[in-house]
Amino acid sequence: MATDPSSSVNTDLLQQPLQPDEDETDSALGDDLSTLSQSIRSSMYDYHYENGRRYRAYGKSQYLLPNDEAEQNRLDLLHHIFKMVLHGELYTAPLESSNMQRVLDVGTGTGIWALELADQFPSATIVGTDISPIQPEWVPPNCHFYVDDAETAWIHNEPFDFIHGRALCGGIANWPEFYSEAYRNLKPGGWMEMQEHECWLNSDDDTINQAPWCKEWIENVDIASTRVGKRLNVAHLHRQWMIDAGFVNVEEQVYKIPIGSWPKDKKLKEIGRVQWVQMIEAIPTFSIAYYTRVLGYSLDQAQIMVEGVKSEFLDKKLHLYLRWHFVRGQRSPS
Repeated sequence: MATDPSSSVNTDLLQQPLQPDEDETDSALGDDLSTLSQSIRSSMYDYHYENGRRYRAYGKSQYLLPNDEAEQNRLDLLHHIFKMVLHGELYTAPLESSNMQRVLDVGTGTGIWALELADQFPSATIVGTDISPIQPEWVPPNCHFYVDDAETAWIHNEPFDFIHGRALCGGIANWPEFYSEAYRNLKPGGWMEMQEHECWLNSDDDTINQAPWCKEWIENVDIASTRVGKRLNVAHLHRQWMIDAGFVNVEEQVYKIPIGSWPKDKKLKEIGRVQWVQMIEAIPTFSIAYYTRVLGYSLDQAQIMVEGVKSEFLDKKLHLYLRWHFVRGQRSPS
């Protein structure tokens, strides 16, 4: 039976303001898809180079984030932060190893999540899909990567026990259709989990209003991504999309992730240090193409903005954070 959606949001994690450390001085901061796999067209490997970055060329429509080595390193660092938040775990769904036979990782990126899950569940088949073939060639025998576009009809011969997606913002235009496909490809009783970060900066002490570069940046990127038709700031909408698609037992956990080592809490301080590095790398990733292709900025103007945002991230008087959402739901067992 479905839980009451209004009572399934974990708000305890958002009740208390994050406390800055006033003494902080640290400045360091499967075989069933073999036919599809063999039919991969050479165009999937035709990368587009622009302003010193490499972008994907395959997919239903434009994806404005790069896929070069710098971005792959950032994605692996982001994976590390997700695990820090979850105390080393890869998911929050109540999975049982005895029921884990097939798992799908949508938008697998570098494949690091799928590879670690394959080690955790050696008897399960782990399938990772992405529009860019940047995953390693040498993988465990129970892990398989395929080039596939999650915005098209999902072609899988068998349903999955668990479907996972993470940091897919900016990559999907029609989220209700995405969740409909996910629901259709789940076994009865199977789980889906979406882990997503907001693309909006916050503060509990109003210091966000002392960061004009950051405020302009997030507002412009939100405008640009919305104009493209693939809005970045959608993390807060996943819970309702999942409910609307028919999922039951939908639950959401929301965490505040600081940027920098300013929090007093020791765990948040360590997360913030790593997140600061990740965000410094993320600024050009989430900026250059949106500013130059969509908003009409020159590359020099876009780079000035990037440096302005970086300078504010270095300011220890600014206590900025993002909200990360972990949403899970189940296909009805009956």
